[in-house]
Amino acid sequence: MSIIKRKEIRKRIHARIRRKVTGTQERPRLAVHYSNQHVYAQIIDDSKGRTICSASTLDKSFEKTASNVACASAVGKLVAERAIAASVSAVVFDRGGHLYHGKVKAFADAAREAGLQF
Repeated sequence: MSIIKRKEIRKRIHARIRRKVTGTQERPRLAVHYSNQHVYAQIIDDSKGRTICSASTLDKSFEKTASNVACASAVGKLVAERAIAASVSAVVFDRGGHLYHGKVKAFADAAREAGLQF
């Protein structure tokens, strides 16, 4: 009987997504990841291999840190504001192997409402 390892399956899915999704200087990649305690987001230019901006629930601006839908939408709004300040308006969305549901969907919707196009 084989053992299903959730993290290994997510890493395989994420690798499959990363073969198709790359960020350029004109359209960098918006990568989202969450753990049981925090939500993380980065806007990455893969051609140069550098992070343009990032946001997470570890930032000082968050009074209460959690890994729920409300915090995910707050991180989405914050990363969109930082991206627009760094003159990035269009991105490619990388859901990081997670399903587009719940936290990831709330994050994406908040980033779109704050002005990012993807």
